[in-house]
Amino acid sequence: MMAEHAVVIAGGGPTGLMLAAELKLAGIDAVVVERRTTEEFEGSRAGGLHARTIEVLDQRGVAERFVAEGKKYPGVGYAQIPLDISDFPSRHNYLLGLWQRISERILGEWVAELGVVVMRGSEITGLTQEEHGVAVALAGGTTLHARYLVGCDGGRSIVRKSAAIDFTGVDASTSWMIAEVEMDDEPEFGFHHDSIGTHAINRPDPEAPIGVVLTERTTMHTGEPSLQDLRDALVAVYGTDYGVHSPSRISRFTDMTRHAGAYRSGRVLLAGDAAHVHPPQGGQGLNIGVQDAVNLGWKLAQVVDGTSPEHLLDTYHSERHPIAAQVLRNTMAQVTLIRRDERHQAVHAAMRELLSMEEPRKKFAGMLSGLDVRYDLGDGHPLVGRRMPDLDIVTKQGATRVFALLHDARPLLVNFGAPGTFDSSPWPRVRTVDATYSGAWELPVVGEVPAPRAALIRPDGYVAWAGDLADPAVAEAANLWFGAR
Repeated sequence: MMAEHAVVIAGGGPTGLMLAAELKLAGIDAVVVERRTTEEFEGSRAGGLHARTIEVLDQRGVAERFVAEGKKYPGVGYAQIPLDISDFPSRHNYLLGLWQRISERILGEWVAELGVVVMRGSEITGLTQEEHGVAVALAGGTTLHARYLVGCDGGRSIVRKSAAIDFTGVDASTSWMIAEVEMDDEPEFGFHHDSIGTHAINRPDPEAPIGVVLTERTTMHTGEPSLQDLRDALVAVYGTDYGVHSPSRISRFTDMTRHAGAYRSGRVLLAGDAAHVHPPQGGQGLNIGVQDAVNLGWKLAQVVDGTSPEHLLDTYHSERHPIAAQVLRNTMAQVTLIRRDERHQAVHAAMRELLSMEEPRKKFAGMLSGLDVRYDLGDGHPLVGRRMPDLDIVTKQGATRVFALLHDARPLLVNFGAPGTFDSSPWPRVRTVDATYSGAWELPVVGEVPAPRAALIRPDGYVAWAGDLADPAVAEAANLWFGAR
């Protein structure tokens, strides 16, 4: 039996669900293959959404669903050094505390509303690339046929391995055990530091289980930890296991760091943890995965529907690979900085002093929050390659925001000059809006920039071109990104 789809997405985590939503908004037939039978998963995973991720969700009109269930924090952390972002020019200049099990549920509800099919309880076992597509083998003998296959199936990605894409990096030097449990005795809440590393026990609210994170003495482990392993680790650090019992989750993670050599091999692409794994310091993993999906989604949609040539997909690797490489470098640095010996702590103290200064604070906070991303889209206005600010503008329909005009995931040209001066008919995907705006143009980290007469904005919210509509470069940019036909 063989079913036909335009795109098969391996993995129904945040990256896969976000990609499915992007494709569905563009009218592309996509199916998600997820081995879990429900949205529940084992282990404790990502605990927050960074500013740019919330902006991306705002661009699709669903940010408030997440904000309503999370808790806002005014800053991010680099190697346990707090960095305030509340002065950044963004409607979402905060870190949103929200466990992945909640954010994934909300994403799942949204994609269900959009009509995305999620094949739960199905597992991909292999793939065969063909001239015009990919044959995707499932456990049980079923085969799906797709024009493209995207691996969003995590660090142990079957898609990546089957496509023979290199996944190189460094092995683990530190291992942590993480759990959600109950305890008979009152534990020592808060952080605890010793020669092994940093440990923590907390209960976020009276109804929640107790959260435990322990730095382990060795990285030599096979399989998932047991309750007895957790007891032994608690005794090694605290001298008691506090009568620990009833674990709802026990897992471990390490600082192993790996990066795919290519995000695309023919008709197979990778996103999220399938493309990059790294330590959780800074909390960027889920966030850059979601942003991978938003970068890839509109490009893949335009290739599938014939708007753009296939080589547009190469820009996915060229834009997103350097972002992950930077995250990998910085998470490795953070793991090194938090080591508890005197030499590393001396370096940590020097870093803390450096990050108390305004410019370094902005640079690192911008990097962690994702608000500093600039894709290399060539020279021109300072906005080019950067996220479009969510300006309060006025159109002939009335007051609105720029992000509200991106809800349908289409390219957008906002004209701040004389109305009706641009003919967008050669680019049927591009929506043109005449608007007025009288405020300052300010970018995180960069500061104020000159006001352009117009801005051509990609569906992912990044500026493809900005300037005066008399400039022939606007047509060149529209041709490059949105394919005249």
